[in-house]
Amino acid sequence: MWHEERLLIDGKLVEAEGGRTFETFNPTTGEVLGSAADASVADAQAAVEAARRAFDETTWATDVALRQRCLRQLHESLVEHRAELSELIIAENGLPVTLIDGGPGLDSPTAMVAWHADLLDRYEFTQDLGEAEARGAMHHRWVEREPVGVAALIVPYNYPIQISLAKLAPAMAAGCTSILKGPPEAPWLTATLGKLIAEETDVPAGVVNVLTGASPEVGEALTTSRDVDMVSFTGSTATGRRIMAAASETVKKVFLELGGKSACIVLDDADLALSAMIAAFTITSHAGQGCAITSRLLLPASKFDEGVALVADMLAGVPYGDPSDPSKMMGPVVSEKQLQKIDGMVQDAVAAGARVVTGGKRAEGFGGGWFYEPTLLVDVDNSAPIAQDEVFGPVLVALPYEDDDDAVRIANDSQFGLSGTVFGEDAERARAVAKRIRVGTVSVNGGMWYAPDAPFGGFKQSGNGREMGVAGLEEYLEIKTIAEPAG
Repeated sequence: MWHEERLLIDGKLVEAEGGRTFETFNPTTGEVLGSAADASVADAQAAVEAARRAFDETTWATDVALRQRCLRQLHESLVEHRAELSELIIAENGLPVTLIDGGPGLDSPTAMVAWHADLLDRYEFTQDLGEAEARGAMHHRWVEREPVGVAALIVPYNYPIQISLAKLAPAMAAGCTSILKGPPEAPWLTATLGKLIAEETDVPAGVVNVLTGASPEVGEALTTSRDVDMVSFTGSTATGRRIMAAASETVKKVFLELGGKSACIVLDDADLALSAMIAAFTITSHAGQGCAITSRLLLPASKFDEGVALVADMLAGVPYGDPSDPSKMMGPVVSEKQLQKIDGMVQDAVAAGARVVTGGKRAEGFGGGWFYEPTLLVDVDNSAPIAQDEVFGPVLVALPYEDDDDAVRIANDSQFGLSGTVFGEDAERARAVAKRIRVGTVSVNGGMWYAPDAPFGGFKQSGNGREMGVAGLEEYLEIKTIAEPAG
């Protein structure tokens, strides 16, 4: 299988210190795919030094035309290797082939690179503020937007290509240099981006460095280094808190896209069958391994039993299995450890009084593959751990509500605030409910917000800052105000 096993440091594809490697797995079978470079703290330091040198000593930060050319080259490379990358995503990540096209699989992330290259045609890095009087004289003022500097980009396992490019494209467009740290569950995918950059673009040495590794010490070294100016992290809220604490030592800029426990509100005038179908599709998309996936289903109490029956039938009929098979809608979860975590949370919920309507256990008949049955739980209070904590698996909790105010209250009764969905026949009413949910993105009646130009991020403990869109580019920029005497 086409892939890359080495690190990218200072423009060269290299082995990890001491030739260290670790295994990467196929979640569909549980079998070992091969090995990847296991970066050390010394490797991380070398990558940081290279990024620091490239930022301080080259023209990358000021040469917009070079950055644009390199982004377009990366886009062309991703397009050219689409078939190989698709095969690799399915094998190492377990993403169903049906999700490769569009969405966060491969095609939309590839388009995001092109979007950032095009953005450089129109983005104004300099803004004139005009003249103002001060101390009896006129002064001309303007604002320069300049790259933050060296950025550490830390990526999770669920959508490694999409999230890597959602960080790397704006960092490159802004003029930052970076160290991309991939997840241990998908090292080949991360390392392959390094291969494309090294071999098929004009990105100068040190501008982009790519690390893979099994040890959390590598990420810790990046977040604490005094030569790193910014950390962009996507992952769990617990890890995000630790990154904020570590980064505070050097007062780094921190972008965090963290967990979610998003609610799907089905209003009492909604098409219940359509809402049930979309709720079932959403929770099983990539086996529920998405921070923005709606994992709480809020149904009107008057239609609760009917809604639950519809969703249960939909979930029981979801075809899952080999993600390379176009007839399968859901693939495996990423690891045995994650599968055990999912099952543990479900069993704890059942022990506390929850009822399994469908699913609720490891799927049988898949050998060593890491498959979990699409699951629906009821008889759960919104304060229960299964309704408050992120499962990151195909587990949906159904909750009844009395009226619109009650639905909004339940949806907002969460430490998270990442995303949400509202269904309702009365579009104006549905929009009014959407505006009251304290989250960063909302889909109304199936509207799709995911796109390169649409900012994505969360409220509350779902993080801070925004990814994608102009707002995402500006996360990687600092603002400098300059004034001089007029005339």
